[in-house]
Amino acid sequence: MRVEIWSDIACPWCYIGKARFEAGLAGFAHRERVEVVHRSFELDPNAPAATDIPVVDMLATKYGVSRAQAEAMEARVAEAAAGEGLEYRSDRIHGNTFDLHRLLHLAREHGVQEALLDAFYRANFAEARRLGEPAVLRATAVGAGLPAEEVARVLADPEAYAEEVRAEEREAAELGATGVPFFVIDRRYGISGGQPAEVFREALERAYADGAEPLGAAGEAGEAGVCGDDGCAVPGK
Repeated sequence: MRVEIWSDIACPWCYIGKARFEAGLAGFAHRERVEVVHRSFELDPNAPAATDIPVVDMLATKYGVSRAQAEAMEARVAEAAAGEGLEYRSDRIHGNTFDLHRLLHLAREHGVQEALLDAFYRANFAEARRLGEPAVLRATAVGAGLPAEEVARVLADPEAYAEEVRAEEREAAELGATGVPFFVIDRRYGISGGQPAEVFREALERAYADGAEPLGAAGEAGEAGVCGDDGCAVPGK
């Protein structure tokens, strides 16, 4: 079985959803037969790489709400993260994630994609580090197991893995994704949003029994949503 997960490092529900999926996978009797592949998806491809825009201010502008309302939105997500044992800071800076996705493709080739994704999530959400700054990005990638010279090569060449990132984003659109996280099991069963662990476990069991519904039949995402009010839906969708 293969589970493909489209996500963005800037997406808080992707951070939470990954933890919930892993909890669901841990309860699946045939988990050793599941291959997990992480795919690229940018929520804000037009954002500048390095900014000084606090994420709370970005949310207030994007949704046309007051800063207090944006802080309340973040507080709800922080509560959900804490429920999964995840650290979560709201003093993050909003920025572009294209270079992070390019490095995740490099990491896939080196067999450390999972480690790098976890490092990016931790740096962004638990530590509020500025991944848009080249030095921080390089240090995080090398710390996750990538060779320093390979990281430098990719970051120096804006075309390195660019088409691979774009191709996965086009594929997500073709599969009907309008936001992230978006989970696809054996290209037959799609699940949108950071669903509870039990939803993922049941989906894996159904897919294993070869009785999964067609892609896109996962139903409404409920309170978790594709990201609800946390900024994880594709702009304009």
